[in-house]
Amino acid sequence: MNFLEFAVWGAYLTSMGTFLVKAGYGSYIGFFYSIQGIVSLFMPGIMGIIADRWIQAQRLLSLCHLLAAAFMIAAGVYGMTDGFTIAVLFPLYALSVAFYMPTLALSNSVAFNALTQAGMDTVKDFPPIRVFGTVGFIITMWAVDFLGFQPTSQQFLLSGCLSVVLAAYSLTLPQVPVRSDSTASGEKPTLVQALGLDAFRLFKRYDMAIFFIFSMLLGVSLQITNGFANPYITSFQNIPEYAGTFGAQHANILISISQISEAFCILLIPLFLKRFGIKRVMMIAMMAWVLRFGLFALGNPGSGVWMFIISCVVYGVAFDFFNVSGALFVDSNTDAGIRSSAQGLFMIMTNGLGATIGTLTAQAIINHYVYALPENVQLPGWRTSWMIFAAYAFVVFILFTIFFRPKKS
Repeated sequence: MNFLEFAVWGAYLTSMGTFLVKAGYGSYIGFFYSIQGIVSLFMPGIMGIIADRWIQAQRLLSLCHLLAAAFMIAAGVYGMTDGFTIAVLFPLYALSVAFYMPTLALSNSVAFNALTQAGMDTVKDFPPIRVFGTVGFIITMWAVDFLGFQPTSQQFLLSGCLSVVLAAYSLTLPQVPVRSDSTASGEKPTLVQALGLDAFRLFKRYDMAIFFIFSMLLGVSLQITNGFANPYITSFQNIPEYAGTFGAQHANILISISQISEAFCILLIPLFLKRFGIKRVMMIAMMAWVLRFGLFALGNPGSGVWMFIISCVVYGVAFDFFNVSGALFVDSNTDAGIRSSAQGLFMIMTNGLGATIGTLTAQAIINHYVYALPENVQLPGWRTSWMIFAAYAFVVFILFTIFFRPKKS
């Protein structure tokens, strides 16, 4: 399940920006990535409520992937036509994403439930399973690169076909029980409980409220490199000194080092959580984002390719120590009856509010410093943009260090 879940995403997430630039729609990259955040404001929460109350999570996971596949395949086919327009492509893509984004939280709920049923420890046993998601992401990244799909909409077709496979496979997964119509005391649930909105009561707890707020602030960084790293590295083809370098020619392969690092870093999470606790693990993730952006600003695919490589290596820490540890923190600090809703809330704060603000702001910055200039003089603007992103991540790191105080356990 994890392999296919992230293989679907990996088919287009890091290469879609290059496709849009090649089609002449580079200034719209931020909108395509921000729609992931916009739908994450409500779709994961809605689907989490449905999974908690009415439809078993594994069946809802299947339905969401089937609908996501239909719209993504339609987007891929349309994008192959001559003279396609954003006015048609974007709605098809947006509808697909609207049904895909909730599956990230649903797949966590299905996985945690299966491990619990098997009498396993989610903190210890989930990370090695989650590694297969990263492997799936890497394989489809490489496939898109080697098949020459980076500048075409065929990457959408590959993603849609994988969603169909997962939709079928999800129906074979262990059943996730829905909540009964009564509370633990036998009383009828309140309207808030019936709608699944009781996950928001977590904001009454200082540690959870601060955690969700900083999840949003750190979520600002999540999609920036996904949206702009590939177009940035590919843009070095316009500079004679770097035009023939492997990185400039195969940006997806270079970027995939990030996912390879992610696969190894996932395995470190149980050790780091046990030894350092959630706060220090999150602090490490935030400082890794500073390095991620800063090294992108200083590197190049020639003599400075080592900076790109190190930037990709630290991405594993930046992403995993935040996303996976955060999901485990939510799971271990919520009641069983609201866990799907709580995972949905985590998605709302990170891939919803945070990613939306981040991608739209990043697009505005890059439009100003990069795309407003001719191609042959854009490099200084790229470097300035990456340094702005690094400075933001550092400020978040300082504030988190001061304000986040989780309960001792």
